[in-house]
Amino acid sequence: MAWVAAESFSSVDRLLARPHPVATLQFKALGRADARLLLRYQVAEQNRWNFEIWEAAQIVMGALFFFFVLFATKENKFALFLILSMIAGVVVQRFMLTPAMISLGRLIDFVPPDAPSGDRTQFWVMHSWYWGVELVKWVLGLALGARLIAHRRGRSGDARQEFNMVDKANHRHVNR
Repeated sequence: MAWVAAESFSSVDRLLARPHPVATLQFKALGRADARLLLRYQVAEQNRWNFEIWEAAQIVMGALFFFFVLFATKENKFALFLILSMIAGVVVQRFMLTPAMISLGRLIDFVPPDAPSGDRTQFWVMHSWYWGVELVKWVLGLALGARLIAHRRGRSGDARQEFNMVDKANHRHVNR
């Protein structure tokens, strides 16, 4: 999502550098600075929506993964704790940081970039917190991945040895 957001903002400048001939007339009527401001506003609104949807999807996927690990694997409480911690991070982002960033972002959307703004300072503080939580989620995810890989390698490696083999239809002979 970070790449999508950054790329979408840079697409505004690419569009203004080589606009469609019909758009050129509209941009001239607005003026280059106002056209850029309006296009950046549209991109910002799209990014806000994208982040809200992505965070909701992460909560759903995290919950599904948690229940999968809980009921379909033999992982211990530590792995479940890591998953729940990642979900908690997304919940903090979705219900605390993102709404604050959205409201602050809308306040600064049409403020010129070189104009001093306390709201812009607050936005970047919230933005830093958001990416700090994102970094923690990545560290937890990497720790969980390492845990799952290490736990898997610790097993016998042969899935057939984890089951009681039955070789007769009437169950007379069972390998143990």
